Amino acid sequence: MTDQRDDAAALAAAGAPPAAWAASGSGAGSAHPADPWARFGWLMAVVWLIFLIYPVLSLLRSEAPIAWVVVGWTALVAFIVLYVVGFMYGMRGGGGLGRPVAPRQWVTFGLLIVCALMSIPAEGGSALSFLPFIMSFASYGLTRVWHWITFAASVTITALCVFLLPGGLDFLTVLAIIVLLGVVNTVSTWLILRSNEAERLGLELATSEGREAVARDVHDLIGHSLTVVGLKAQLVRRLIDTDPERAKAELADIEALTAEAIAGVRATVSGARATTLTEQLASSRDALRSADVVLAVDGTPGALSAAQALTAAWILREATTNTLRHAGATRVDVQIAPGRLRIVDDGAGPGAREGNGVRGMRERAAAAGASFAFGAGESGGTSVEVTW
Repeated sequence: MTDQRDDAAALAAAGAPPAAWAASGSGAGSAHPADPWARFGWLMAVVWLIFLIYPVLSLLRSEAPIAWVVVGWTALVAFIVLYVVGFMYGMRGGGGLGRPVAPRQWVTFGLLIVCALMSIPAEGGSALSFLPFIMSFASYGLTRVWHWITFAASVTITALCVFLLPGGLDFLTVLAIIVLLGVVNTVSTWLILRSNEAERLGLELATSEGREAVARDVHDLIGHSLTVVGLKAQLVRRLIDTDPERAKAELADIEALTAEAIAGVRATVSGARATTLTEQLASSRDALRSADVVLAVDGTPGALSAAQALTAAWILREATTNTLRHAGATRVDVQIAPGRLRIVDDGAGPGAREGNGVRGMRERAAAAGASFAFGAGESGGTSVEVTW
């Protein structure tokens, strides 16, 4: 009989379903209908309940009054139904493992304890076989506090049975298994909670990075476009009386630039915009020409890969904007070679502090796996260099 009780405790402890609870608890909400755990995870609860065969054997051999035996059978069946239903409900969003626990789960937990207590008169010490299931339900389906409460209560109850009841040493192995199960539940739930927290932080980080990327794209696009529009507007004001035809042409350019900026912002928000290096060279040449700045290009965009050219286009856009805003230059030289882009102007040179534009270029280069250099050119002015 002692071996039978030891086997019962061992199998019941092994039957606690942390893996299944972990699968349901690893997400923030209820399981997806296509998830196998949502469809078949309840089988874990049913399969492990086979180890309650030992309380069944105790009831069959019980010498308690028939009334208590009937109560024991009723409690056992009710325990099985409550455990399986509670298990399924927990997997489908009932809470636990960092999620709010539904009131229904608290009721189920209380009824599981009542069923275990009701089985004691007919089963005696074999009722300890219910404790691993109750512990696992608390650990994976309730709160962290109740994990500790149930763990401590289970160890205390089993220890009292071992050291105070006649023949209690027969349950010493049960005590060891319950302690071991409590440690396993503690570690596994801690890991699951840490994993959930890591997922949450990862989502927040991805969201933050996405917002920064959109903000950087909008800054680069709007800053460049508004700078060019402002310069062209000043040119129109000077030409409107002396050269109306050229003023009309510049106004048409302003209209086109405005439409391009609006379309670019919309595409940026949807994540669909990409400017080729060839297009950006033409745009930069036109913008610089409006400010009487000459753009000279040494090399061809084809020297860079598609991914490199995309990053180069963004950096050229920002460098052009900075030149128009701050440099006071008359000439800009763009050098394109395999794995290299260099932009040098003959203006006033870099300022004492890096602005948002330079930081944006540095971040874009780093995101593309390139090194970024910003500083004064050999003959004065400002030099921007990206190397892959």
